[in-house]
Amino acid sequence: MVIDARGLGCPKPVVMAEDALKGMSEGTVEVLVDNEASVKNLRRFAEKNGFYSEAVSSDGCWKVSITKGYTCEPSTGEEPEGSVKTEDSERGLLMIIGTDTLGKEEDIGRILMKGFLETLKVTRELPEMIFFLNAGVRLTTLNEETIPIIRELEHMGVEIFSCGTCLKHYGLESELKVGYRGTTNHIVEGLQDFRKVVWI
Repeated sequence: MVIDARGLGCPKPVVMAEDALKGMSEGTVEVLVDNEASVKNLRRFAEKNGFYSEAVSSDGCWKVSITKGYTCEPSTGEEPEGSVKTEDSERGLLMIIGTDTLGKEEDIGRILMKGFLETLKVTRELPEMIFFLNAGVRLTTLNEETIPIIRELEHMGVEIFSCGTCLKHYGLESELKVGYRGTTNHIVEGLQDFRKVVWI
C-alpha cells in the first residue's frame, strides 16, 4: 500500500500510516513525504511499535517503508543507498499547555499567551509536540487569534494534539480547528519518549 503524504505536516503522515497498518495482519506500507521531520517521526513510530522501517530519498522526497508482521532487514545490516537514518530514537521537547492564559489576570494573560506562541514561531525554538489540555484546548478551538499561530507551528513540523476528554468536557469536540484529538497516553508515553517535558 502506498500513501501519498507529501505536502502534509506532522503528525498527519504518522496518523495515516497508523490507520493503514491497523487493518493489516502483516505487510508493508510505503509513505511518501517531502520533509525530514516526517521521516524521523514515521521511523520513531515504527520503532516504538516493533515494526521494521527504512527510508530512501530521491529528488527531494522520501519513501518510508514500514513493515508489520515480519522482518525484512537487509542481510548486511546496512541501510540501502540513499536511506535516511535517525540519529536518536529519543525525542526532544514535549510542551504541555494546560491553560489559555499566562498568569492569573485573564485579560493580560490571553495577550501573554498569544505573545508566547508567536515567540516560539519567530525564534524557531520549537518543541516536537504541543499537547493542549484543560482550558488550553480553547486555544485550538475558540481563540481566533491563537489558532492561526498554532497552525503555522504545525506547518513548521510541531505535532499538535488536544485532549479528547477536555474537548468533550467543554463541549468543543466539533470545534477543533488545528491539530488532532489526543489522549493522556501522549503524556504518559511522552514522559519516557522525550528528553524534556515542560508544563505551562
